[in-house]
Amino acid sequence: MKQKTIALVAYITLIGWIVSYLEFKKSKDKSALANYHLGQSLGIIITTILFSILSGIILAIIPSLGFIFYLILLIPFILMLLGMVTANNGLEKPVPLIGSIFERKFNFIT
Repeated sequence: MKQKTIALVAYITLIGWIVSYLEFKKSKDKSALANYHLGQSLGIIITTILFSILSGIILAIIPSLGFIFYLILLIPFILMLLGMVTANNGLEKPVPLIGSIFERKFNFIT
């Protein structure tokens, strides 16, 4: 699998990230592009899980805020799409809002 493809597939849910990670570990020529986007997509996945837990707790207390939290939970989906576009263009650019937080945090991937 090409490194650009690995970077793209990493953004497609947790299963896509796992497949990309395994392919990245198996490949002999580990590119910085795939490594960077694996870290960015893992950051988005972690943020999505935290948002889901937090919104579940708040919605259990105040159910009338449901529509607002459903809109907030669309943000990680949009971030994944933006990450896919960046990976497809071959750029190492952080995703908006949360990308700079997770930039270079996951060095265990290399």
